[in-house]
Amino acid sequence: MARLRISPDLTMFLPASRRQEWQEVTPDGTATLGHHVESLGVPLTEVGPMLAGGRGVPPSHLLAPGDEVEVHPVPRPQPLPGEPRFLLDVHLGTLARRLRLLGVDTAYHNDMDDPALVVQANEERRVLLTQDRGLLRRRALWLGAYIRGSAPSDQLRDLLERFAPPLRPWTRCTACNGVLRPVTKDEVEPLLEAGTRRSYDAYGRCGSCGQVYWHGAHSGHLEEIVRMATAWSA
Repeated sequence: MARLRISPDLTMFLPASRRQEWQEVTPDGTATLGHHVESLGVPLTEVGPMLAGGRGVPPSHLLAPGDEVEVHPVPRPQPLPGEPRFLLDVHLGTLARRLRLLGVDTAYHNDMDDPALVVQANEERRVLLTQDRGLLRRRALWLGAYIRGSAPSDQLRDLLERFAPPLRPWTRCTACNGVLRPVTKDEVEPLLEAGTRRSYDAYGRCGSCGQVYWHGAHSGHLEEIVRMATAWSA
């Protein structure tokens, strides 16, 4: 037998009946360390350094009887090649809108299946965010991440702590992810209701879909999201 010491930050992925620090696995000379870790339920996208006898070993490492390996989580913030860009699966629509509100480049579709998500993530070099561990185990996926939490605010905080993306609030369209540009009231007046024209003077318009934005009745709630996110990212 070999033993894996699973970090407390990763035991949430283990079955409830086996949610303990030390896990025993049976080396067979062919299954890699990465295979054993994933077989326990831990996606490799969530795994950082793995140490055998204090020495770093890769997921391709072959275990031998008597081996003991420490399995640590991905470091936070997680280094990425370039500024983070994300693609969210169909269950994370609210998180997608909040990321766009903060000016984070975020792709989202409410009707895209798993293979198509992997294709887009790879082609556009976006980190695929999901709570589907099976999706994260797809070998073709270049990079993914499990989003922790059930409430959108918890999910947002988890993402900001993990990837630390630069925030540029009020610069992206929450509907399509396009970039907003300032426009005058005269430019968009035909698109406005009479009450809006009377009440507001500052507007922005999406360069992709044409959606018009202004600080309206819901701006207080949105400003609170921005305030909290900015504090978490400080």
